[in-house]
Amino acid sequence: MSKRLAAAALALGIFALVLAPGFGQEKAQASRNPMAGFPDLVAGLKATPGCLGVETARTASGKQVIFAWFENKKAVLRWYYGETHMKAMKMGFPEHTPGEPMKGVPDNDAPIMAIASLTLTDKPAVEGTQLPIKQISIELYQPITGGLFFGGRFAPETLKVPDMKDYTPKK
Repeated sequence: MSKRLAAAALALGIFALVLAPGFGQEKAQASRNPMAGFPDLVAGLKATPGCLGVETARTASGKQVIFAWFENKKAVLRWYYGETHMKAMKMGFPEHTPGEPMKGVPDNDAPIMAIASLTLTDKPAVEGTQLPIKQISIELYQPITGGLFFGGRFAPETLKVPDMKDYTPKK
């Protein structure tokens, strides 16, 4: 596994959301591979009660992206405080002490989509980590009324969106 891909998987997982199932499962010496002993983050997300689905992508600008949909804030916090995420955070940013997550997010029962993105670089450029990344972010969104689809959706089918129109022909 390349150092750049290993770093991508590690950094994305730190912020809760990984490039492919099974990433981080290879056995290697920690001094040569930052992924040695790293948890399988996609599997961890999918196993989190209240996680509705996970998608991964790479953008035209080179960002590695993970989309994760959750039933509500409580489900996101289950992931955040879960063993897999806590281990990933400690491995990626060992000296960082996070504050209270999602402090300003209402405790209502609304679904949340988390998007984690990062951009790789040749050498570390983010303070607090030795990972070769120049950008990393986690963003939270909630669906609004409306939208449409034909033949399937990007979001999981279990994500309820008020007044979303299904134009898929009935068989």
